[in-house]
Parts: sequence; structure tokens; C-alpha cells
Amino acid sequence: MRTGAHIISFIFHPLLLATYLVAILGFYFPAILSIAPQNFKVILAFVFCFTFILPVVNLVMFRQFGTISSYTLRERTDRLLPFVAIMIIYLVMTFLFFNKLPFSTNLNKFMVIVAALVVFSTFLTFFFKVSVHSVAMGGMIGILLPLNKAIDSQLLLWPTVIALTIAGLVMSSRLYLNTHTSTEVSVGFVSGFAISFAAMLVLF
Repeated sequence: MRTGAHIISFIFHPLLLATYLVAILGFYFPAILSIAPQNFKVILAFVFCFTFILPVVNLVMFRQFGTISSYTLRERTDRLLPFVAIMIIYLVMTFLFFNKLPFSTNLNKFMVIVAALVVFSTFLTFFFKVSVHSVAMGGMIGILLPLNKAIDSQLLLWPTVIALTIAGLVMSSRLYLNTHTSTEVSVGFVSGFAISFAAMLVLF
């Protein structure tokens, strides 16, 4: 059980949220991204590198220099500098998409929402050890649910149902591993959902 919880936590790591989101939309609802099929893999790779690879490299550097005690960042104080660095990376990525890589207006909007989730998580971490896994899963649901309402077909119905199921598994895993309390998990999910849902209503 413990191994399974670790695997779930790793596969659905918060830093993979943007990659999963773009992949889901590109496969199930490509019209909203308006990206030429021949360019989609390049864009997805770019998102993966900026939102996952660079932050991971950042964590490795912090660990090598002794800034953090472990990669799991179990202590709230361990999270502060890495989270700030990751926030800067995400903000730079969002700026680049808007100003240097104008492939898709809607993709840019989704990146703004993801960046907002990262900024919120970073700010809150100065006062409270929120479950970032839960923020990410809540954010994903907060994006997918309005999209289901906005389109006539049921293209995103099953991806949304699966995302809800995965969200439950991820939050249960965080509780089972005793990395977060129920309050930290609940606050994370509700906050992530509220931010994404409100942003979807404003931006779309």
C-alpha cells in the first residue's frame, strides 16, 4: 500500500499538472488550443521542459548546495526557497508564451491559470503547509468542469471523471503517507479548484 501511495504521488506530481492538462486538451479537445497537429508535440515538449524539467533541476541544485534537507520537502521551511524559484520559472514561462511564443491564445490563458496556482501555493507556504498535490488536482478539476459545460459534446466527460477519481487517489495517498493533514489536503483542493474555476469564468 505504501509503495502504491508513493507511486501515485510521483506519477501525479504537481509539476506535471501543466503537461497533463495540455496533453488532455490536445488529445480530447484540440479545437480549444488551435495548435497545428505538426506543432503540438513541440509545444507539449516545451511545456514539459519548462514546468517539470527546469523545476526538478532547480530542486537538485538546492539539494546539492544543502539548501533543502530532502527532495520530499516535508518541512514547510524547506519549501520556501524552492517554491519561490519554481514560481519565478513559471512566471517566466507564462511571459514567454504571451510575448515570444504566441502559438495559441487559449493555451496562454491556461498557462496563466497554472502560474496563478503556483503563485498561490508559494504565497500560502510562507504561513501554512498546504498540500500542493491537492492544489494541482483541484486546479485540474476547476479547469475541466467549466470546459464540459462550455462544449455541446461529451468529449471531456471521461477525462474529467478519471481526473476526479485520480484526485481522490492522490489526496488519499498524501494522507496515507502522513505527509499532510486532512486540513492541508482539503484547503489545497478547495483553493486550487476555486482559483481555476474563477479564472476559467473570467478568461473564457
